[in-house]
Amino acid sequence: MSNKTRYTDGELKEFRALIEEKIQKAKADLELLRSAYMNDGNNGTEDTAPTFKAFEEGSETMSKEANTQLAIRQEKFIRDLKNALVRIENKTYGVCRVTGKLINKKRLYLVPHATLSIEAKNMQK
Repeated sequence: MSNKTRYTDGELKEFRALIEEKIQKAKADLELLRSAYMNDGNNGTEDTAPTFKAFEEGSETMSKEANTQLAIRQEKFIRDLKNALVRIENKTYGVCRVTGKLINKKRLYLVPHATLSIEAKNMQK
């Protein structure tokens, strides 16, 4: 049955693991962004020296505004991922909100919070 209307519980479980992992990473990235614009000096960064160093060198050239923009985008990304978890609970995850068809699995692996199929996305152009 190829035109099924939803992903199986097993598939949803896989997606949940993927999304939870992405949320953890996104939260860690957000913390980095926040700490970068919280402490403009290098106070308190010694303990995280190696990982933070590379980030810090980049962030010195990055303006506070750009940093804030990134943090805002990151917060939205986390929100979108959390909403995707809700859709997994409701078993509506991976269903295009326009066509009602299943969103391609490859697309969901790349954009796990997608709510539109490529077909629907193209219709919007």
